[in-house]
Amino acid sequence: MPLESDKQTVLLTGATGYIGGRLLTRLEQQDIKLRCLARDPRRVAHSRSATTEVVKGDVLDPNSLDAAMEGVRTAYYLVHSMQSSGDFESEDRQAAENFAAAARKAGVNRIVYVGGLGEEQESLSAHLRSRQDVGQVLKEAGCQVVELRASIVIGSGSLSFELVRSLVERLPVMICPKWVATQAQPIAIEDLLDYLVAVLNWDGEESRVFEIGGPDEATYGDIMREYARQRGLRRLLISVPVLTPRLSSLWLGLITPVYARVGRKLVESMRNPTVVRDQSALETFGLRPRGLKAAIQRAIANEDGEIAKTRWSDALSSSGRARGHVRQRFGNRIVDSRTIEVSAKPAAAFVPIRRIGGRCGWYWGNPLWRLRGWIDLFLGGVGGRRGRRNPDQLHVGDVVDSWRVEIYEPNRLLRLSAEMRLPGRAWLEFEVSSKESGAVIRQTAIFDPVGLAGQMYWYAMLPFHNFIFNGMLKQIASKAAADPNAAATTGQSWKTDAL
Repeated sequence: MPLESDKQTVLLTGATGYIGGRLLTRLEQQDIKLRCLARDPRRVAHSRSATTEVVKGDVLDPNSLDAAMEGVRTAYYLVHSMQSSGDFESEDRQAAENFAAAARKAGVNRIVYVGGLGEEQESLSAHLRSRQDVGQVLKEAGCQVVELRASIVIGSGSLSFELVRSLVERLPVMICPKWVATQAQPIAIEDLLDYLVAVLNWDGEESRVFEIGGPDEATYGDIMREYARQRGLRRLLISVPVLTPRLSSLWLGLITPVYARVGRKLVESMRNPTVVRDQSALETFGLRPRGLKAAIQRAIANEDGEIAKTRWSDALSSSGRARGHVRQRFGNRIVDSRTIEVSAKPAAAFVPIRRIGGRCGWYWGNPLWRLRGWIDLFLGGVGGRRGRRNPDQLHVGDVVDSWRVEIYEPNRLLRLSAEMRLPGRAWLEFEVSSKESGAVIRQTAIFDPVGLAGQMYWYAMLPFHNFIFNGMLKQIASKAAADPNAAATTGQSWKTDAL
């Protein structure tokens, strides 16, 4: 086993981005010394291991790069300015020039970069042209540059996949511009990461451009149809030739999470075929990427896993909105989260949560809970009269009325998954954390809608959710503060934002 001082030092930029954030986890499993460059190190702190070093720096500030480059043998350059409101091509070029100069000065051996597929430089969109220009600028550093050119990346959370999913979930009939018929060669995020890790240990010495993709050529229309098939949705795509990139981007900004500025750059790139012409990457690295069907299947399964593993308090804290009432989206999921502060010990604050449902009820709006159960029973669901096995104790897998315990950590966390009939999937989570004068209870409702019916259901129920969830949380807090094990104070303390 090599000494710590003998390990290769690797620099990762873009660790707060989609690809870089996932590559961070992969690289931490390698026998290397890993260092991350970040404009705001706090954004990386929650996702890195204790052995990963984080250095503050900005590729647009050349003076901030020297410390990050010191002793680095391989540097991953995963930075772009697509979300910039200014001249993103100039910003991309300037950032690459700064990085290349710092790499040359530090004696970096290899730069690894993810660019974009596409032929005929003069006819490429500004976005794809910029991606390829950056690769050329990096080569001017004089060190080896390995550029992986990819097409559409399929994975839960990727920009392209979020666009496809939002369109399919929300629109039974889609009026599609002609770019939905452009050929591409999608690659699963897992396979892209495999290539990025494989480059780390590649023994080649020359600069190379490798074209990478899955085995299937497909259009955006093909991807949308396959996603719809796997989600059990019937969708009609009608292609029209009249939507300009600007109109398409505004349409995407209205229907999907892709706001108009990014959407326009993305749409302009969609006119260019992005398919693999050179198969040398397969021969060089010996990898066999999965096909489109498996990539989409994997993306959906990964999202399910993310739902199971996500601590919404962590996700909301990283967004800077950890307190009060927060309603926002995480991918396709709609998250409604509320917090309240109580002058009780965490164990006491968790007692009413542990006893929820069954004979104890849901603390607020119980007639509405019973009505929902009767409606579910009428629709052929489980109804709301199953009660619970034990009025005071819970275990993973226990039934709680029309819910089932998915995660249970005594005095800390309870997550219930809904088993009633819904146009989607739903979870209700309670998490208790300590604070100096007591505890904070976070109540989070999560809904993963399926299709337009799921979206309509959520918003139709929104007034009832506001009424029930707000009242339920306050009653839980009141019962927690009244518990004999609660801290001795002269009153309750809770904080919620107005709805």
